[in-house]
Amino acid sequence: MALGKDFHRLWLAYAVSIAGTYFALDAFSIIAVRVLHSSAAQVSLLAGAGLAAGSLAALPLGPWVEFRRKRPVLIAMDLVRFAALLTLLPAYLLDLLTFAQLVAVSVLVAAANIAFTSASGAYLKSLAAGPDLLTANGRFETTLWTATALGPPAGGAAIGFFGPLATVLLDAFSYLLSAFSLSTIRIREPKPARPAAFRAADLVEGWRYLFRHARLRMLFLNSCLVNGLIMATSPVLAVLLLGELGLPTWQYGLAFGVPCLGGLVGSRLARQLVPRYGRVRLLPILATVRTCWVVLLAFVPPGIGGLFWVMAVEFGLIICAAAYNTVLATYRLEETEDGYVSRMLSAWRISSSASTAGLTLLWGLVATWLGTRGALGLAGALMLATPLLLLGWNRAQNETRAVESVRSTDS
Repeated sequence: MALGKDFHRLWLAYAVSIAGTYFALDAFSIIAVRVLHSSAAQVSLLAGAGLAAGSLAALPLGPWVEFRRKRPVLIAMDLVRFAALLTLLPAYLLDLLTFAQLVAVSVLVAAANIAFTSASGAYLKSLAAGPDLLTANGRFETTLWTATALGPPAGGAAIGFFGPLATVLLDAFSYLLSAFSLSTIRIREPKPARPAAFRAADLVEGWRYLFRHARLRMLFLNSCLVNGLIMATSPVLAVLLLGELGLPTWQYGLAFGVPCLGGLVGSRLARQLVPRYGRVRLLPILATVRTCWVVLLAFVPPGIGGLFWVMAVEFGLIICAAAYNTVLATYRLEETEDGYVSRMLSAWRISSSASTAGLTLLWGLVATWLGTRGALGLAGALMLATPLLLLGWNRAQNETRAVESVRSTDS
């Protein structure tokens, strides 16, 4: 079937909110460094504590989302994020902004992000199927990297002209616009599979589903570790570039904005490679090639050469990551039964956020011990070993089929 108007309304909501998010990329880190004069360990604490507490708060949200209509959940999470971010404005204007408030807001936003992700995956699967699902995920991935390419340079310029809260406010209002776009979707969702009622077993059902499926289990563990290491280096790299190497804010935004054009290449590449080679064959290859880049960030030279070094490394990383993410998102939805999508995605996002939080907190300490370059080099070296989590990929399908056969017999 063709992607219709309601998909495009969902796509518009995603585009608006993701544009705001990447316009405000690292806004909290910049506020912490430039306004609150925080250290590398504090910046890592800000990023990690928000994700960790947000993941804990989101734990019951997966089952809650699974058995409710998804569009109202999406709208509600947009409004929560809007309200949370908006609280920073009066605090900043009254000179009352504190590190604790930044952490509290990041917790609320992180929890809402997890609930939104778990609902949006299930909702997308109801609007697109078959080849359209790969096309839809490709469009989302293209939108993500377009926003990432344009957002940070524009955000850096906005901070320079209007102050550090400018990008946060635009991000807040992007969620309000996203909620409005979602409210215009016309397709009525079917009733949930069963009445919305909390069961303790539902809290862990998403993880149980992932670990029953051999290949999803491998991808899940690999993604949590790789994404955690990539994100853990972000505040360390911010301190290296903004603090130790003295890059202006606009150059810092440029260093991460321009390479994101590689995301357009990667998402388009995935849509060309899948029909030829298939998702199952591509996933371990793409998961491997995306690990080869972060170690190079330990060798960033000073001056303009450092700017181009970071841009080149990030460009290669993003091409590989965008191709992988497009294929992974499609495979993950297709391999998950409809009644488990929200819980599976919630478990995936909670685990990813928790591992990112833990690694981010740890890497703040590692940077204190080894220095920023040593911390970046260690993260890169560990990433090179992560493809070991995919060993046995070709044999894993037999294990999955056996489990499914047993489950079918039991039912």
